[in-house]
Amino acid sequence: MKRSLTFIMVLACFVASGQIIDDVVRYSTENTLGTARFQAMGGAFGALGGDLSAINVNPAGSAVFNYSQFSVNGSNYNRNNDAFFGSSVQNRDINSVELNQAGGVFVFKSSDSPWKKIAFAVNYDMVQNFDNEFFAAGNTTQGVDNYFLEFAQGQALGPLRVQEGEFIEDAYLDIGSSLGYGAQQAFLGFQAGLIEPTEDDDANTSYFSNAQYNSVNQEYLQSTTGYNSKFTLNFAGQYQENLYLGAALNFHNVIYDRLTLLDENGYDQDSPVQFTTFDNFLHTEGYGFSFSVGAIAKLNENIRVGGSYQSPTWYELTDDISQRINSSLAVSDIDFINFNIVNAFEEYRIKTPSKLTGSVAVIFGKDGLLSLDYGYQDMSQAELRPTTDPNFASQNDVIANELGVVNSYRVGGEYRIEQVSLRAGYRFEQSPYENADTIGDLTGYSGGIGYNFGGSRLDLAFSRSEQDVNEFFFDAGIDNSAMVNRINTNVTLGYTVKF
Repeated sequence: MKRSLTFIMVLACFVASGQIIDDVVRYSTENTLGTARFQAMGGAFGALGGDLSAINVNPAGSAVFNYSQFSVNGSNYNRNNDAFFGSSVQNRDINSVELNQAGGVFVFKSSDSPWKKIAFAVNYDMVQNFDNEFFAAGNTTQGVDNYFLEFAQGQALGPLRVQEGEFIEDAYLDIGSSLGYGAQQAFLGFQAGLIEPTEDDDANTSYFSNAQYNSVNQEYLQSTTGYNSKFTLNFAGQYQENLYLGAALNFHNVIYDRLTLLDENGYDQDSPVQFTTFDNFLHTEGYGFSFSVGAIAKLNENIRVGGSYQSPTWYELTDDISQRINSSLAVSDIDFINFNIVNAFEEYRIKTPSKLTGSVAVIFGKDGLLSLDYGYQDMSQAELRPTTDPNFASQNDVIANELGVVNSYRVGGEYRIEQVSLRAGYRFEQSPYENADTIGDLTGYSGGIGYNFGGSRLDLAFSRSEQDVNEFFFDAGIDNSAMVNRINTNVTLGYTVKF
């Protein structure tokens, strides 16, 4: 029996590796994770500081600390998704537990200098947890055969055949390497029996579908895992009594896996094709760099204002994909094209847009505080690079036309009763799309409690956010999609110790 091996070929094709507008949005977005105190107050810390996750909003915040300290926080992430597709609604609920923050700040005070304090901070934050899943099932008039027809039209039939003495998995990789991802998808559709040439001639470039139907039933599962983390080196200082200045260098790490499983049936009784399965696995990993600068000013004993600039993040990413397909008309050895057969793609770059944040906070002595942050980020300025690549240039035109300004608002408050702190927060983020039907606005609520032991503090936070996302099954050929109502709930426990 023929042995199934792992092959890796380098393909230069942006469509396959998912380098599209969705990826730009994914890596440009940072969730309100971090410490329990930060989450409980909705992340509204731009004019407050004094929290290790606050330096992600305004790097001047580390100079607000009066003592050196270390904190660690872990979260339980719950994802509850209702997927509306056809005439049905399907629910998926998953949980994961992660260490989402760890870091320390070192504070040095001076009594004979205008710089009253100098602070150095080192911090790790998980800014996005990609663990998620949704399932959609329903009837549609667009079968998966249309996906393969989209790629096949215009492709010569000759390369879509397996040559004598050639293994099917070798042919699959070879056509991808030599002719690109589009021809490779046409090869899959032809070998699976879903599409047929209009003429049995190697020069033929026209195809029709073997699937006959008025409507089909599709079941689609998408499962994602991974994270986007940020390691921050921060430096800040307090000048005189009322001004805090800071800067930070941020080092990002990305791991993202996406598995999609499609089962299709319900064809006409006399259709040559009676079932189809088509599965895809995408793996992305890479790294990025950004920097930020900021300032906080005390206008008086009660009011603080803050401002910060977060630079673009420059990502270097690589993708690889694996596929498998089957149908009632597929060739007998189709199973040798499976997830062990890997297509590796050339490294590419994404530049996310910069962000400006303005903040104001009111301090009520030792009794509590209120804080408001406003953020401005123009998503249309994001880019896939190199911009000289014609495929990237066309996608950048789509980004410029379809994405817009994201205005975000965060409000947080804290009320202290002796050693106990009660906290609450609210946040609102506009859709990154000009047409909010693709991704809706996000709203979130949070609350929490903390207990101060004197030399240490224990914090607990609960946060909930909701957003509607139109999830497309494929990037070409058909526009089947599920409208997914995402409800994300985080419970975070953190411990902080002074030293």
